Amino acid sequence: MSTLTRWGQAAPWFVKIPVKVTLTHVPGGRSLAHRVGAFNHGPMLSVAYVTGVFDTHLARACGRSTADGLVCLELGPGESVASALVARARGAEQTWLVDVAPFASMELSDYAPLRDALAAEIDTSSASSVPELLGVCHAQYVTDGISSLRTIPTASVDFVWSQAVLEHVRRDDVDAVLHELRRVLKPEGASSHRIDLEDHLQNGLNSLRFSERLWESSWMSSSGFYTNRLRYGDLLDRFAAAGFEVEVVHVDRWEHLPLARARMAPEFRGLATDDLLVSGFDVVARPR
Repeated sequence: MSTLTRWGQAAPWFVKIPVKVTLTHVPGGRSLAHRVGAFNHGPMLSVAYVTGVFDTHLARACGRSTADGLVCLELGPGESVASALVARARGAEQTWLVDVAPFASMELSDYAPLRDALAAEIDTSSASSVPELLGVCHAQYVTDGISSLRTIPTASVDFVWSQAVLEHVRRDDVDAVLHELRRVLKPEGASSHRIDLEDHLQNGLNSLRFSERLWESSWMSSSGFYTNRLRYGDLLDRFAAAGFEVEVVHVDRWEHLPLARARMAPEFRGLATDDLLVSGFDVVARPR
C-alpha cells in the first residue's frame, strides 16, 4: 500500500471532504483521487470478492447455487464488469450491468485472474477486448442510471442484486430506481441487496452533520463520498411503496451512536435511536 493510499484511508472526515470535493472538480483530480483511495467503487477486480458477492446474493434471493437460465441484473457494478463473467460461469442466460457512469475498467488484462479462475466453466479465450468479453458472457453494460434501467423490458429479469450501492443513489432518485427494479423483475423473480448506512467518510454518521441544502448540492453530491442518508426504516418503507415484499436477512448495529445528536443537522436529531444505530443491513425483496 502506497503512502498516498495510507494517507487517504487514515485522513479524518473533515479533511477528506474538502480534498474529495476539490479533486472532483479540478483537471486530473479523479486520477489522483484513485491513487489515494478516495474514490473506490468496490474491490470488484478481486476473484474471491466478486464470486463471493454473486454467490451470496444468488443463494439468498433464489435459494440456489447456479444461475442456469436466469436473466440477471446487477445495480452498480462499480470498477469492473467482472460480475458478468461470474454470472455466465454460473449458467446465466443474460446479464445486465447498470451504473450511472462508465466506472468499470476497460483494460482486458485486469480480468485475467478471473478468466483463469473460471476457465473450467466458461471459455473466454476468444475475447480480445472488454466489449468482446461482455459479448461472450451475453452481458450488456449500460451506464446512464435510471434511463438505462428504463430500457430493460418489463418483467424480463429473474434476479437482481446490489452490493453497497443503494445508499449512493441520489435521494430524489431512490424511489424511481426501486420502482424500475420492481418493474423489470418477473413476478416470481427476486432481488438481494446489501446496504451500508455508514458515512463513507470515517465509518460513522458524520454525513448527518450537514444540512439538506448543503449535502444535496451539486458540489457535495458529485464528489465521490455522497450517500443519500436515508435510514433503515425509511428504506424499508420505500421498498414496500415500490411494490416489494421485504425480508430482512441481517442487520448490523453500532453499540452506541457514533455521533452525538447535538452535532447532527436538525432534521436528524429527532430520529429514533434504534434507527440511527443501524450501520448496515441485508434484504431480499420480492415482487408483491
